[in-house]
Amino acid sequence: MSKSQPRYIVDESGNKTAVVIPVEEYEDLLEDVHDLAIIAERKNESTISFDELKKRV
Repeated sequence: MSKSQPRYIVDESGNKTAVVIPVEEYEDLLEDVHDLAIIAERKNESTISFDELKKRV
């Protein structure tokens, strides 16, 4: 999916204060943030080998 160019909302001085993106892109970003949060929560969990995983499945 091609991302659109963001549009910015600026204050009286021309400083960017907000960004406008399509809802679909916003939802994709939220999903990415959620995935990263899960990864961060689990970073200290022990790991298993691929062979062990295959045995468990």
